[in-house]
Amino acid sequence: MPEQDTSQRMQTPDVAAARAGQMLNTARWAADRFSRMDAATVRSVVKAMADAGFAKARHYAEWAVRETGYGRVEHKVIKNEGCSRGIFEKYGHLDFVTPRIDHQTKTVDLPRPAGVVFALTPVTNPVATVYFKVLLAVMTRNAIVVSPHPGARDVCADAIRTLSIAAQSAGAPPGLIQVVENPTIPLIDHFMTSQDVDLIVATGGPAVVKAAYRSGNPAIGVGSGNAPVLVDDTCDLRRAAKYIVGSKSFDNSILCTNESTILAFDSIADALLQHLKTARAHICRPDEVAALRKLLFADGGFNIKMIGKDAAIIAQAAGFRAQGAEILVAPVDLIQPEEPLVREKLCPVLAFGRVADFNQGLAAARSVMRKSGKGHSAVIHSTDERRILSYANAVPALRIVVNVGCSLGAAGFETHLEPSMTIGTGFAGGSSVGANLKPENFINLARIAYNASEAEPFGVFEGLSRDTLPPPAPRVHAFPEPATSHQAHGTAVRAELRKLIQEELKAILAA
Repeated sequence: MPEQDTSQRMQTPDVAAARAGQMLNTARWAADRFSRMDAATVRSVVKAMADAGFAKARHYAEWAVRETGYGRVEHKVIKNEGCSRGIFEKYGHLDFVTPRIDHQTKTVDLPRPAGVVFALTPVTNPVATVYFKVLLAVMTRNAIVVSPHPGARDVCADAIRTLSIAAQSAGAPPGLIQVVENPTIPLIDHFMTSQDVDLIVATGGPAVVKAAYRSGNPAIGVGSGNAPVLVDDTCDLRRAAKYIVGSKSFDNSILCTNESTILAFDSIADALLQHLKTARAHICRPDEVAALRKLLFADGGFNIKMIGKDAAIIAQAAGFRAQGAEILVAPVDLIQPEEPLVREKLCPVLAFGRVADFNQGLAAARSVMRKSGKGHSAVIHSTDERRILSYANAVPALRIVVNVGCSLGAAGFETHLEPSMTIGTGFAGGSSVGANLKPENFINLARIAYNASEAEPFGVFEGLSRDTLPPPAPRVHAFPEPATSHQAHGTAVRAELRKLIQEELKAILAA
């Protein structure tokens, strides 16, 4: 390696530390100022950001596809709009600032922001995740520093600047929203391990999430998805096929909530395959399944070159044609993780397995999630509530969506789950949260709790500002102040005392 490169590499940690420290000092200052702003101001800031992000939803969707090569513009527009104005419409009416007074329980809850948030965003859903994390952090009065994935650095940096400008125009302090323009491993390491970071929110691959949890700072990270799809003999097969194809093809399947493997009752499997074909799925022949397996999992791991690519492009790379297909359906005999095609696939390729009955379907779903996907998502197409409840109880997933596409259903955009670009996987998935990320994850509540006894009255807190001290009590003197007419005499006495003290000090020093 040339000497210049070695020198630069040796200096990088020091430069990174200085840069990280400067950004975090600015963020701390901004967080302190913003934490004293009232709910109306915070709401105005968040609305300005949401509107600015919404206005550029298409611009950034086109830019993201151009820069990353992943997904579809129209679908990214939907995500960008949902994670800007959609997030404001979901949470904008809520107050994460004002103390919450409960007379019945004699408690007062004080929302307390984390402070400085360090956020990592992925290359697969770049701008939507930036919008989502920044809006949630700011509506809870936090400062946030975002480090985008290098593969989506330019579009994310511009989107973050757009949000920052909008926030400042509405009254937010400068430095509240910052971006790591040139993310490097030493720089990210300094942010993640810095004592000036109060919370890390990591969305990305398993290595990134594990690094966040090992940093020593409070962290929220997510595990990988691998959603099984159970289709029984009670559902509307035509609608189920439409939902499945629409979900698996959405943004070319780069949401971690996308379907991984269909588990169809054998009695309806052929009919379902026909409906899938009608919904523009290409049903692969055995030789095409083998070609897909070789293309996508040639070296054991997933072929990242195929992430987010169109179905026709993947088919062409595998050596067959699937023109006009939205997804590729690959029938498999082995429904276990040892079959590569039942693993997570961030592309529009969907494994298809047959099960004899509901019990075998449960066993197959659990098997699919044995190595990856625990704590994440699962879906069932059924009208039998007993089966739905049993399925939800048996699979190791924390969001089980019913009769809906899993991509947007588990992400909360086509269900009443919290809309989210960060999916908590709980204990099973090694995550500190089990629900979809929401504003409450960015605050703690300090609680004032009175004696529960009815003999002790609860205070009157309405109308008080938590940042305003009560007026000082009137000063009470042990002795009356000298009358104004005696002030001159008092001054003379004090001067005489000072003179005596000085003479005594001189005597001590001369001794």
